[in-house]
Amino acid sequence: MELRLTDLVRLLPRRAPPELFAGPSQVRAYWEGLRRDGGLPDRAQLDPRGLGGVLDRVFLAEPIGKGLVQVRIAGSALTEAAGMDLRGLPLSCLFAAESRDMLAEALEPVATGEKLTELYLGANRGGPGAVGRLLLLPLTDGPDRKLVLGCFGLAEGLIGPRLKLTILRRTEERVTPEPAPAAVIPAPARRTPYLTLVRS
Repeated sequence: MELRLTDLVRLLPRRAPPELFAGPSQVRAYWEGLRRDGGLPDRAQLDPRGLGGVLDRVFLAEPIGKGLVQVRIAGSALTEAAGMDLRGLPLSCLFAAESRDMLAEALEPVATGEKLTELYLGANRGGPGAVGRLLLLPLTDGPDRKLVLGCFGLAEGLIGPRLKLTILRRTEERVTPEPAPAAVIPAPARRTPYLTLVRS
């Protein structure tokens, strides 16, 4: 029987494993392995077995406006962090109000398929400094739609109701590197003869 992403999310244990913080690196490697000729992976290519061990903190979200995405599928660790079922809610509900504009700015080029982004996160508990990462990767969903594949990595002990995240730093990469500018070859200098024959 074929296992679907939604089936495995439901079956995974609610408690997050100790290697939670490393999750985004595994998801990035899996996403890269699905790419063909520099294009974006499609949702149909996702196999939950490739995300084993991190599936409880993975989510799929659908763009619903400029810089806004709605969660369609979310792992059990994220449901626990929010204290509610995240399906149908904006991803911004996990973030403090002062970081929601920054989140929208980070999401926009991912939702359009132009860039992948990683956010370094603080939280309303866990002390000062970075306590987590959020990887945001573009996906296609058929020929005309885009999705966002995301994975949280949060320090041990942060998972729990009413978690509110803040954005400390952002890094991003273009999905397809911009082509190098074409080399400009100067035209050969025009030689002017010393003497010119003029006919009248």
